[in-house]
Amino acid sequence: MLASVNASKNSAASLICTVDVVLLTLRERQLELLLLQREREPFAGAWALPGGYVHPQEDQDCEDAARRVLQHKLGLASPYLEQLASFSGPARDPRGWSVSVAYVALVPPPSGPLPLGQWRAVDRLPQLPFDHGRIVATALERVRNKSQYSSLPLHLCGEAFTLPELQAVYETLMGEPINPVSFRRKMDELGTLEPIPGAKRADGPHRPAQLFRRKAGREQGLGLLGRVINSG
Repeated sequence: MLASVNASKNSAASLICTVDVVLLTLRERQLELLLLQREREPFAGAWALPGGYVHPQEDQDCEDAARRVLQHKLGLASPYLEQLASFSGPARDPRGWSVSVAYVALVPPPSGPLPLGQWRAVDRLPQLPFDHGRIVATALERVRNKSQYSSLPLHLCGEAFTLPELQAVYETLMGEPINPVSFRRKMDELGTLEPIPGAKRADGPHRPAQLFRRKAGREQGLGLLGRVINSG
């Protein structure tokens, strides 16, 4: 009986618990993913998702661990962060049975390169270690699905944007054109945005377009956005 208890304790002690973050941005209508190059084995030198061990004495929960990883490794403080799923099993890490709680984070287009890491287009990713390819695929599916009914894409915009710019973000994520009139009407109905007084942006030969921003604390869904695709 004692041997069984000790074996159970040893097994628990060897369990690897980590967090991994799928950090996404949108530049020039291309969805991009942030990858870091691993410094140590396993898979030293491979490009992988930002991640790290959960620190039980420091982290209140897994989300706290994910925010710490982003802050310490990338210098990012609390971007939009959503728990994605847990990934576990004996095959995902050559060091042994492990579990990772994965998160998806969205940030506006960065003004410059981050101190560490590289942005890679999601449709041109290298071979990823562990099960990071599966994690990324799950995250992309989540983001694209939620783009059909929520305000999630707003987190990929800067502080100020025009309605055509916002529509382009939705179209990129959903992979389909959206009727401009229906899109504007739906945004007006939801009341998610507010115009910035006196702020406009020139757009080619057209007259300057009104700049908008997301209302603080307004996370309303886009409801029936899926019904305005290609509609009149």
